[in-house]
Parts: sequence; C-alpha cells; structure tokens
Amino acid sequence: MSDLHVIVGAGPVGRATAVQLASEGHDVLLASRSGAGPAIAGVRRSAADAADAARLTELATGAVALYNCINPPSYDVWTTYWPPVAAAFLEAAERTGATLVTASCLYGYGPVDGPMVEGMPDAATGTKARIRAGMWADALAAHGAGRLRAVEVRGSDYLGPWITSAHIPQVTPRALSGRSVRVFGRADQPHSFTDVRDMGRALAAVAQAPQMWGRVWHAPTNAPRTQAETVADVCRAAGREPVTVRTWPKAMLTVGGRFVPLLRELRETVYQFERPYVLDSSAITRELGLEPTPWAEVCRATALGADDAVAGSAPSTSVV
Repeated sequence: MSDLHVIVGAGPVGRATAVQLASEGHDVLLASRSGAGPAIAGVRRSAADAADAARLTELATGAVALYNCINPPSYDVWTTYWPPVAAAFLEAAERTGATLVTASCLYGYGPVDGPMVEGMPDAATGTKARIRAGMWADALAAHGAGRLRAVEVRGSDYLGPWITSAHIPQVTPRALSGRSVRVFGRADQPHSFTDVRDMGRALAAVAQAPQMWGRVWHAPTNAPRTQAETVADVCRAAGREPVTVRTWPKAMLTVGGRFVPLLRELRETVYQFERPYVLDSSAITRELGLEPTPWAEVCRATALGADDAVAGSAPSTSVV
C-alpha cells in the first residue's frame, strides 16, 4: 500500500508538514513552483504549478493525501490567484483518490463575539474571507457527494521557525535590537498565535485519521496573548529586555491604502487586531491528543528565526 504524501507549497506550513511526516517515516514529496529549497531529511522535492491540475494529478497518483499548503504571493492577487489553484486541487483529489488536506486561516468566520470554534458559520463578508470560505464550501460539497475526501485545518497568525513576514515575526528583529516597534490595530487585545510546527502536526494527523475528514479543525494553539505581551515574551526568550510597543495610526491604512496595495488589503483584516481574536483548539486536543508547543518554546523559536533572518540564513517564506 502506498504511503506517499504530496505537499504542494514549500513555505513555512508546507515545510513544517513535510518535517512532521518525514519524522514519522512516511514517503514525502514537497512540491513548489521552482522545486528548490533547503534540504529536509527524508523529503523529496519537485516542481509544480499549483494551478496545473494535470501536474497535481501526476504527482498525487498513488498518494494517500494531497496537501494544499499554498499561499498567494501577496494579498492583492487573491481574486485571480486562488480560483484556478483551488479548482486544480479539487480535480487532482477527485482523479487520484488522495485525501485533500487544506491548510487555511480563520478569515472565513469574520468578527465574532467570543472564541472561534469549529462549526461556526463562515459569515465574513470581506473579499479574502469569502474566497477562503468558498474554497472550503466547494471541497465540503464534493466530499458530501462522495467525489473526494476532504478535511481542512485552520490556524491563527503564525509564530515559530521559518516565519518572517507575519505580524509579530516581522517586527521581531527590530525588537531584539532594543528598538521600539509598531503594530497594527491595538497592542492590548488578546490574540491567538499558532506555532507553524503545530499547524504541520495537525495537518499530518488529520490526514491519517478518516474519522476527522469532512470538517474543519483548529490547529493546537496556546492561550491568547496581546501583541505587546507577545513581543515582550519573544524578547525575554532571547535574553533581551522588552521594548516599547506602539500602534500605527488607523489613518495609515485609510490614507496609505490609496497608494499602497498591501495597506489597502490590510483594511479588511485589521479588525482581527482591534478586538479579541481567540481560537479554541480544544477539539483537536480532545480527539487526537494534540497539544500546542509550550509557549516559551514558541517564543524562543520565533526569536531564533529572527536572528537567522538577520544573518541571511532563513529561507524565503510565504504565510498561509
């Protein structure tokens, strides 16, 4: 019986998933557009265009699972990037019988009162949120019709190794140098942060548990911390004193968004940092026994990743 796991997307989530599966002794193929990247013990690499259904089908033929760990290169291309990629994954999973395992985010829920739990409706109205919610709705419909097998794992903003462009990691090098930093939204609201390695562990685990298929799961995630607390914790983990954490003026997104596409796109998601944004991951702990990586280790890995980036040794990353 085949034990092949095909992961498409070699950013931090894909890499974490590959590392986890390889550590369990599985046959792992990690595909990306270039097929290049740092060597990972027990992992083979291949080149693939994620929007090419024929190529994904070729790679996934005989595989037990096909992982969508793709993330578009920037927010402003989501509307054109995602539809053909999502369609290619659905087609490849249906043709090959490989379980479609998708790494996703919490955008689909939109602003909610209280912790986010699996089974809540995807009620967000923003463009990016509707895209991700629609992708899962299509996969779930195909699963329900018996055309394929699908499962989705959602995580919050990433911390840990290999992450450089997420909200906290992108200010970490400056904080570790002893300088004050600025963050979006508010610095005093509780926010969930997921270690990218825990996302990889969750994806690998649900792929191998048929009873978990056909629904959304949340990756193991620690109790929420504010952005100010998280920056301070990362500094302490590196043996540095915490720095002052300020916020960008709200007008920056309004005015700057007229000229800078990234700032314009951030207006849709900044609410996540203006109010409590809390993920409940107790279900995957209860069902599969997956606990989040201890917070101190999450912060230590985030700090080490920032030092690697400054030294120029960190790989280029994309974040889901």
